[in-house]
Amino acid sequence: MPETPPRHIAIIMDGNGRWAKLRGLPRTAGHAAGAETFRTIANYCRTLGVEYLTVYAFSTENWKRSTEEIGGIMKLLAKYLREAMADMEKNHVRFRFWGDLSRLSPELQKLCMDAQNRSASFDDVQVNFCLNYGGRDEIVRAARDLATRAKAGTLDPDEITEDLFAQSLYSAGVPDPELVIRPSGEKRLSNFLPWQTVYSEFVYMNVLWPDFTPTDLDKAIAEYHRRSRRFGGV
Repeated sequence: MPETPPRHIAIIMDGNGRWAKLRGLPRTAGHAAGAETFRTIANYCRTLGVEYLTVYAFSTENWKRSTEEIGGIMKLLAKYLREAMADMEKNHVRFRFWGDLSRLSPELQKLCMDAQNRSASFDDVQVNFCLNYGGRDEIVRAARDLATRAKAGTLDPDEITEDLFAQSLYSAGVPDPELVIRPSGEKRLSNFLPWQTVYSEFVYMNVLWPDFTPTDLDKAIAEYHRRSRRFGGV
């Protein structure tokens, strides 16, 4: 029996390209396999009682990749969202999108907003897709928002607190993740939720994302429970 999961789990879905290369397949095949893994893990999180699952789907830096790979990722996301909307009543998953969606195609922007709006009342698990997301970009946007309000005279700079700043982030209203998982063996944050993860527990795993299973998630949760969370205390 798996241990009680953290309330909020965040995952850097890493290793799709290497998974494909090891099999002599195009990188797009790795992303397709990774999308199926995401579907499996999201459903498993729902059965475990995880309240929030945040995944790094596409970063602001990922635009440096080939046009073919980017196009494949966007097509997979559109396919997943169409299928998810068809199954919404059954799965009761609430969707949120964190990032600058304006760079996406109009069709994909509409799919994201439709999924977010149609699932707003569901409460089994909230999945936050970090899409065209960069942690530093998010912080700059929040700072710009507060600066605009201060310039307009609707906000006294002396009133700015950590809580007020957090309200200007994409993650406003969502508790910080207790656990961050990065498969693939890499050990870095890669511009993922730098504000929200200051007290998260990090678990790095030597398994490529397409091979990540519910058992791997159980292992990460077990490792989380072995940690001592003191938050600066003793």
